[in-house]
Amino acid sequence: MTQKFKQVIVIRSDLKMGKGKLSAQVAHAAVLATEKARKTRKRVYREWTSTGQAKIVVKVNSLDALLDIHLIAEREGLITSIIEDRGLTQLKSGTISCIGIGPDYSSKIDRITSSLKLL
Repeated sequence: MTQKFKQVIVIRSDLKMGKGKLSAQVAHAAVLATEKARKTRKRVYREWTSTGQAKIVVKVNSLDALLDIHLIAEREGLITSIIEDRGLTQLKSGTISCIGIGPDYSSKIDRITSSLKLL
């Protein structure tokens, strides 16, 4: 069954983060994008939360690829979050690790992320 709404997190695979660090970065992106949706896209937020809060995590191989996806998503009017690490553990301060896209209609997000491989 195809979800009507979803959120996609795009993570950089070139950073070689540990599982815990990677999980924390994904969570940061999901929470930040969700908070934006809760404040600015109330109907989409309510629909997404009431239908299971579908999330997909996909990967790209570089910062440039991540920033390209982010720019396209913003141009399409999607909610986005961009995560910059504080540099307290595995990454240097300011390292961009991932982005969140949505929640929004799956069809809108799929136009941008469907070709990316699952993490």
